[in-house]
Amino acid sequence: MLASLVEGNRDAGWMADYACGTLRGKKAQLELALQGTFTVHQRLMLARMLGQLSDLEVRLADLTADIEQRVAGYQELLTRIATIPGLDRISAWTVLAEIGTDMKVFQDAAHLASWAALCPGNRESGGKRISGKTRTGNRYLRQVLCQAAWAASHKKDSHLSALYRRVRTRRGEQKAIMAVAHQLIIIIFHIVRDGCVYQELGANHYDQHNKPKLTRKLVDRLQKLGYHVTLKPIEAPVPIEPIPLVAASTTESSQHRKRGRPCKCSERGVPCVHNRGSQLAHKSPDYSPKLESSADVCP
Repeated sequence: MLASLVEGNRDAGWMADYACGTLRGKKAQLELALQGTFTVHQRLMLARMLGQLSDLEVRLADLTADIEQRVAGYQELLTRIATIPGLDRISAWTVLAEIGTDMKVFQDAAHLASWAALCPGNRESGGKRISGKTRTGNRYLRQVLCQAAWAASHKKDSHLSALYRRVRTRRGEQKAIMAVAHQLIIIIFHIVRDGCVYQELGANHYDQHNKPKLTRKLVDRLQKLGYHVTLKPIEAPVPIEPIPLVAASTTESSQHRKRGRPCKCSERGVPCVHNRGSQLAHKSPDYSPKLESSADVCP
């Protein structure tokens, strides 16, 4: 549509046909937006902006191809890093470029988090803690991990998203993002050093390992609302033994009779052959009951 405006096309309906995706359902609004005055000067400025955008896209493609060529020997490591929720291929490039592949320079994962300034600060004076604000650290690594933490916080049924929600309730959104970024750098350290892959623990991992603490917290909240709480563990269900097919078919045939006139043999005082015949039919397929007199037949 922008290219059509630069070429001097003024047909709003024709330009609105270039809409893609969800904009196809807003064709009428697009036609109204494309109507109006558009001077020659505005066409010239728009043409220059589109040219700059095309030039940037070409440069970006060239840089991407160059990076792909340089990291060709680390594809297996980059693939394992990209399995972490919130991290993609470009984020893995940035992390690997900033921390390297040799984790022997760091004593443990906590030292890497401290070097990256993704841990609380420790400012004390006179034995009193003044502030826990984090340092600036490596701004490139900090930026990409905070973005990855924000993406991981929206993943369903994830340990990282559960960590974000748990910290956000007590400390706020910014500190929750920093806590997830700290967890990400810990995971990356072990993946790079140990050669392992990311394993999802699930959203209820923390609750399963802290059942007494969580139970006590929830009971206290209910008691503050004015309830008496009594806890009772759920008993495991007793397994039901399967019923044999022959017995099931016999029971079903005896309980579910065929639709028709009800049997009145007992009221008439004559021996009933209906149920007896069905039971014997199950025992012997060739059995066919024979009636000795017409009095045995239900009218």
